[in-house]
Amino acid sequence: MKSLQKLSRFKLTLLVLAIGLAIFPFVSDSRTALIMLTQIFIFAVFAMSYDILLGYTGIVSFGHAMFFGIGAYTVAICLKMFGSTMPAFFVAIVLTLIFTGVVSYLVGILTLRLKSHFFAMLTLAVSSLFLVTAEKWRSLTMGNDGFTFVVPELFRDRVSFYLIALVLLVGTYIFLDRFTQSPMGKVLQAIRENEPRVESLGFKVMHYKVIANVVAGMVAGLAGILYAMSLRFVNTAVLSVELSLDVLLITIIGGVGTLFGSVVGAAIIELARHGLMDLAKVHWIFERWVILFGIIFILVVMFFPKGIVGTTKHWWDKRQYKKKEKLRKEMEAGAVKDTFS
Repeated sequence: MKSLQKLSRFKLTLLVLAIGLAIFPFVSDSRTALIMLTQIFIFAVFAMSYDILLGYTGIVSFGHAMFFGIGAYTVAICLKMFGSTMPAFFVAIVLTLIFTGVVSYLVGILTLRLKSHFFAMLTLAVSSLFLVTAEKWRSLTMGNDGFTFVVPELFRDRVSFYLIALVLLVGTYIFLDRFTQSPMGKVLQAIRENEPRVESLGFKVMHYKVIANVVAGMVAGLAGILYAMSLRFVNTAVLSVELSLDVLLITIIGGVGTLFGSVVGAAIIELARHGLMDLAKVHWIFERWVILFGIIFILVVMFFPKGIVGTTKHWWDKRQYKKKEKLRKEMEAGAVKDTFS
């Protein structure tokens, strides 16, 4: 009962936070804050998709950006070829889900039989193949130069776009939370903890891993759609290995296996990046902001080994356990005292 109350309090807190974020653009006229929060929402969705692999299934991938890039290129090409209309946008969503679903399924079937480090390297190779294809197919992608496109009128207003990104974030969190709490999600977590044991119990581990890869790939594709539309520009950077490392960084800093940690990690990374870049304009010492960014990451990993959300949850659980033990001992001491009296 107490665990349910604790869970309800946590979800109530998230609900209040979501309502506060929804109200924010109507009480603040800061364009910079609006754009930054929109980027945080998008990368939080991307990180949550990666957390399904790393945090809940124990799969490390260096090629997760290919699904993000598929979504970005699909919506950009559709809107450029068919015009900046809502039907073209919905076609892009459908095509993205199909493409990312098929690619993630094929990649999963071909690579998930390998051990973790071999799988990670092979996903990097497959992602690099997509990157090279995008660079060479200039008639469609314009290569490294990329191309701009016009988005539907609904997405041109920053407030509307902000709210759409927030809805995607909340919807993705609810869907993935239900997914991880389902029997399938429990099996994925068991695979993460002890794969041979799960296999010995009769579960087809390969099938569960492929399903996790497909779900993660499709959600990453949706994040890629909004990212490209936020910039109204796309190039091969959306397929780069740096983007895969960024989402890995976000997930680790926020806390693997927490989902909400992806939101916290995305916020910290974006705020730190923008803050250090702004400081670089003020003083020369901050021009090497990437080094400072690396120091921040090292400090977070040192003091929050399970990520910020994961470590905070561990501290809280430990504190609650100590309180329960103290209460139990007091009750036992009281019972003993009553017996002798």
